[in-house]
Amino acid sequence: MSECTHDCSSCGENCAERKGDSPFQIKPLRDGCRVSKVYGVVSGKGGVGKSMVTSQLAVAMRREGYNVAVLDADITGPSIPKAFGVHGRATGTEDAILPVESRTGIQLMSVNLLLENETDPVIWRGPVIGGVVQQFWGDVLWQDVDYMFVDMPPGTGDVALNVFQTLPVDGVIIVASPQELVSMVVEKAVKMAQMMNIPIVGLVENMSYVPCPDCGKKIYLFGEGKTEEAAAKYGLPVLAKMPIDPKLAKLVDDGNIESFEGNWLDGVVDAILKK
Repeated sequence: MSECTHDCSSCGENCAERKGDSPFQIKPLRDGCRVSKVYGVVSGKGGVGKSMVTSQLAVAMRREGYNVAVLDADITGPSIPKAFGVHGRATGTEDAILPVESRTGIQLMSVNLLLENETDPVIWRGPVIGGVVQQFWGDVLWQDVDYMFVDMPPGTGDVALNVFQTLPVDGVIIVASPQELVSMVVEKAVKMAQMMNIPIVGLVENMSYVPCPDCGKKIYLFGEGKTEEAAAKYGLPVLAKMPIDPKLAKLVDDGNIESFEGNWLDGVVDAILKK
């Protein structure tokens, strides 16, 4: 069988793409489910606080009065349940999975909610992981969701590609840190979004500064301006700059992210609500 060129005019009638059997087609939601908007939180590399931003953004939108859900697509490094203090296993019906609700009513789905022990490693190959992401979209009974945030795996590998091609993503928020390699990291994420024809909402700079505990002065450990330069190169707004905050880190460690009091992501919330 010849390799698919994605030019259907040259394909035979038995081609899987022509017959609608492509593994990358969007799987419909279950009857009775509704998800109005889907936003992916992405990064060009790991360790920049993508899950932290996803969690806070979900909490911020919930405080605005919206029904919110988080789909944890970081299958091999899931951390969303931990941030929300959810440790039980998801339940389901004969043919569907029920999302687990956080303390404030945010709907969550993560592979950690399906494992017998949440510390068990997920040692699966790419196609299997991609199939799990599709199941999280099509086999979970998402209830009346206004905004869903997808915590994407780091980088631009096959899982991220699978998410972009199988979920109806309305836009992405790119998370970066202010180190020297930020330009390269942002460029990778931007180019992937552009190749997938997905709008970019803007950038969030995490670990931007440390507030002095005595005077409140901002101490820029990694320097200033690098994220702005990368954003300006692509005509993107920097929507938020998040500090290194030990109190926030403790809230995540304690599974109490819903108690955070910072307003750093207000710019992201405003940008999303204007869409």
